[in-house]
Amino acid sequence: MEYTQVKVPAGGAKIGIKDGKLQVPNHPIIPFVEGDGTGRDIWRAAVRVFDAAVQKAYGGKRQVHWMEVYAGEKSFKMFNSWLPDETVEAFKEFLVGIKGPLTTPIGGGFTSLNVALRKLLDLYVCLRPVRYYKGVPSPVKHPEYVDMVIFRENTEDIYTGIEFQNGTEDNKKFKELFKQNFPKQYAKMRFPDSSGIGIKPVSKEGTERLVRAALQWSLDNKRKSINFVHKGNIMKFTEGAFKDWGYALAKREFRDQIVTERETWILGNKEQNPHLSLEDNARLIDPGFVMMSPDQQNGIKQEVEEALKLWDIHGDGKWKSKLLIKDSIADVSLQFTIIRPKDYDVIATLNLNGDYLSDALAAQVGGIGIAPGANINYVTGHAIFEATHGTAPKYADLDKVNPGSVILSGEMMFRYLGWNEVADLIVKGMEAAIAAKTVTYDFERLMEGATLLKCSEFGDAIIDKMDD
Repeated sequence: MEYTQVKVPAGGAKIGIKDGKLQVPNHPIIPFVEGDGTGRDIWRAAVRVFDAAVQKAYGGKRQVHWMEVYAGEKSFKMFNSWLPDETVEAFKEFLVGIKGPLTTPIGGGFTSLNVALRKLLDLYVCLRPVRYYKGVPSPVKHPEYVDMVIFRENTEDIYTGIEFQNGTEDNKKFKELFKQNFPKQYAKMRFPDSSGIGIKPVSKEGTERLVRAALQWSLDNKRKSINFVHKGNIMKFTEGAFKDWGYALAKREFRDQIVTERETWILGNKEQNPHLSLEDNARLIDPGFVMMSPDQQNGIKQEVEEALKLWDIHGDGKWKSKLLIKDSIADVSLQFTIIRPKDYDVIATLNLNGDYLSDALAAQVGGIGIAPGANINYVTGHAIFEATHGTAPKYADLDKVNPGSVILSGEMMFRYLGWNEVADLIVKGMEAAIAAKTVTYDFERLMEGATLLKCSEFGDAIIDKMDD
C-alpha cells in the first residue's frame, strides 16, 4: 500500500506468516502508536529499553525499524481522524505492532479505539500474563504465588455492543418482537417497560478458536493446567456452552496431551483399587450418585467408562504429566485467585469475565501500571501489544509515570516474534531495577528505602541492570 500519512522505514522488511508460523526478518518493521497523555513519556522510555535489549542480545545483527502510525488525540489533531484508515492498513500489512494508551473519543464514532482495532483486525485473543516481580508493593500476603496467564475472548459477549436503550423506538420494537415471539422469556423481565436490553452472543466458533489458542500456548510453554472460568450455572446456553465447547474441543483435538479433572479422579480411583467396579467408581466421583435418577446414574457410569478407555495412554499415573483441564464458576474464581492462587495457571474465559479477572489479578502484583497485554489472531498472525492502563492526562509530559506496562508488553511482543533473548533481557532488567528499589513514584511511595526515579530514569535503570 502507498502511505501518505505514515513514513515506512527504508531499511526494514515486513514480518510475514507461512504455514501458521511467523516469518521474522532480522530487520523487521514494527508499527507503533506512542499513545495519548502519558503515552508520550512512556514510549520514549520504552523504545530505548527495547533497542538496548536488541543490541545487547544480537550485537547489531538484528534491529527493529520502528514505524510510527497514528491514533487517538495526536491523530485527530494531525488528520482530523481518531483512527485513520492508514493506521489500520499498516497494522494489517506489517502484522505485529505495539501501542500506548489511547483516549476514548467523545460522541459519535467508535466507543473505544482499542475495541475498534481488535474488531477490525479480528484479534480474538486478549492475552494477559500476570506475575509478580520481587519487591513490588502488594496488598496480599503472598503475591509471589501469582503466575497466571489469561486468555480472554476478545470479540463476543456483551462487548459486541448490541444494546437497545430504554425509551428509544428501537427498544420498543425489539420488546414488541420479543414479547410476541417469546412470551415466557419476556415475562422474566421484572420491569420490562423501563428496561434497557442487551444481547450476549457466545458462539461455538468464537469459543473454539480461543480455547484452541489457549491449549496450544499452554502445551508450547509447558504450563500445568487450564481453567475454563464461566458463569454457566446461571447463563447455561452462553457461558455454560463456552465451558462445554471448550471441553469438547480439548478432548477432540488434544486428546493424547490433556486430561480433565474428573478423568484424573476416575483414573486415580482405579489406580488405588484395580478391582473397583464401574458403579463404585461413579459413586466416588459423584457423592450424590445414590440420589440421582437412573438416567443420571447411567450418565455418570458412561463418563467413568469413557475415562477408563484412556488407560493405555493415561493410566498408571501417566495422566499426571498431561495438561490438566478444569473449570470453575467466575465468582468463585475471583475469590480463589486471591486465597488459592497456586491452583490457577492458565485461564480461558469470556470477554467480561476476563476483563474483571485480569484487572483484579493485576492488583495483587502491583497494579495495571506494570500489567502487560496483547491482542492476537493466532491464525493470521496479526497482533497488537499494548498498555493496559489509561492515559492519565494530568501526568502527561511530566516524565513521572511507570512505563512498565508498555515495556512488559514489548517483552511479550519479542517473545511472540521468537526473539526470546531480547525478552529475557527485558525481564532481567525489570526484575533487578525493582529489586534494587529504584522505581517510579507509584512504587516509591509504598516501598521503604526506595529511590524515586523519573519515567525516563526507570528506563535507564532497566537498561543498566541488563548487564548485571
